Amino acid sequence: VQLQASGGGLVQAGGSLRLSCAASGRTSGYVMGWFRQAPGKEREFVAAIHWSGGIKYNAESGKGRFTLSRDNAKNTVSLQMNSLKPEDTAVYYCAAGRSPSFATMSRAGEYDYWGQGTLVTVSS
Repeated sequence: VQLQASGGGLVQAGGSLRLSCAASGRTSGYVMGWFRQAPGKEREFVAAIHWSGGIKYNAESGKGRFTLSRDNAKNTVSLQMNSLKPEDTAVYYCAAGRSPSFATMSRAGEYDYWGQGTLVTVSS
């Protein structure tokens, strides 16, 4: 599985961006996740969707502002980000894995495949 993330860019605080992750193969049996990494910080879980449809968000950051969706027919996962804040500035990575359970899909180590990342910059 190869993943291609897109949709990043520069946006003012309060604005919106929609990130997309396109997979080269079928991902219907995979957990798909988004993580982000800000300069000087560790990679952080953002959101993930289990192959069963269950969705988990990072309650401290994106919950209430971010919406995750997937289209199995198109092998894509999208992350709609609203009310962006300067602290959302980071490189955003999409990831895919067969093994994560709903309980563990916030852990980066559970994922097998990673996209190249797309930069999101939120100006104040």
